Amino acid sequence: MLTTDAWHSVRGRIVSLWQRAQPDRAPAVAGELDVTRDELLGAQAAGDREAEAEIRSEWQGRIWRLIAAHPELIEELRATVAELAPEDAVAPAVTQQATASGRARVYQAGRDLRISGTEGA
Repeated sequence: MLTTDAWHSVRGRIVSLWQRAQPDRAPAVAGELDVTRDELLGAQAAGDREAEAEIRSEWQGRIWRLIAAHPELIEELRATVAELAPEDAVAPAVTQQATASGRARVYQAGRDLRISGTEGA
């Protein structure tokens, strides 16, 4: 996405968020996005996944702080995210299997699991 026309569209949308919330910061944000793009391209070329993750995390934080201060921008942000998400993207299927015998117990969770108490122990 960083080297396609989509980049220019997304960049424009992100700058637009700042333009609506903090017009004086919008030009600086535009420049920072360009620098970030170059940094990401360099990290990708070098196979530096850690740098990529750090750069993405930094911008996620910036955007979420902007939205927290200006919740009226959430719909515009959602539209931007929808543009980025491929229409045919499907969440990967998760399959869990477990077998217990005797007095064994099996606990499975796709995410968080909290077990409290000692019922039946």
